[in-house]
Amino acid sequence: MATLLIVYHSRTGGSRQMAHAAYEGARSEGNARLLEASDAGPDDLLNAQGYLFCAPENLATVSGEMKEFFDRCYYPVLDRIEGRAYALMICAGSDGTGAARQMTRIATGWHLKEAQPPMIICTQAQTPEAIQAPKTLGEADLSHCRDLGAAMAAGLSMGVF
Repeated sequence: MATLLIVYHSRTGGSRQMAHAAYEGARSEGNARLLEASDAGPDDLLNAQGYLFCAPENLATVSGEMKEFFDRCYYPVLDRIEGRAYALMICAGSDGTGAARQMTRIATGWHLKEAQPPMIICTQAQTPEAIQAPKTLGEADLSHCRDLGAAMAAGLSMGVF
């Protein structure tokens, strides 16, 4: 059975909530694995048929832990996962496009197929206190994450991707 690998990093809880919601949706439609970026490695990527990468945007770029995951895994799987489907989820204070652009470039280097444009959830956190505070995402946002996880898992199970 095709497996969707969901890899995430979270500083203040927003990305974690997004990844867990996507995992819940994916499990309702197929086979999925959920791993924190620090625990995921090349073998996890090789053993999955599709990917959902979820991270916060920090200083207009992907978070350091998530970038470290990509740095650590990039060359060991290069030319071994091309053509597999992926999607991105980003938790951002205001924009999210910098992190989306950076992760899209990495996925392009791996020759992955984008299943949908990046999902960006903006928390509107603009002050140092709000940026560093724990995040609680609303049900509407989490529902979109569940739907994305379900769609990715269903697409993999049906051979659409």
